[in-house]
Amino acid sequence: MQILSAEIKQLIIHTLNLEDLTPEQIDDHAPLFNEGLGLDSIDALELGLALKSKYNIVLSPESEDTKKHFYSIASLVDFVNSQVVARG
Repeated sequence: MQILSAEIKQLIIHTLNLEDLTPEQIDDHAPLFNEGLGLDSIDALELGLALKSKYNIVLSPESEDTKKHFYSIASLVDFVNSQVVARG
């Protein structure tokens, strides 16, 4: 899970052009939006597309579950891992 966490952090930094951050500076449990990393809805869309492309996962923008999955790095790691495992 540590490797997946590091991959997702790097994906966020690269996709959202947050070059002033390092993966080590992103707390796995801090919120990604608003008071945490400060991402917004446009960032969420870009990140969702990047996750879909990299991990071949399906996201529903209207789903309350999707909002929960995007809460933090830890919740994204759990979600991506469950999607990959489910595909076998």
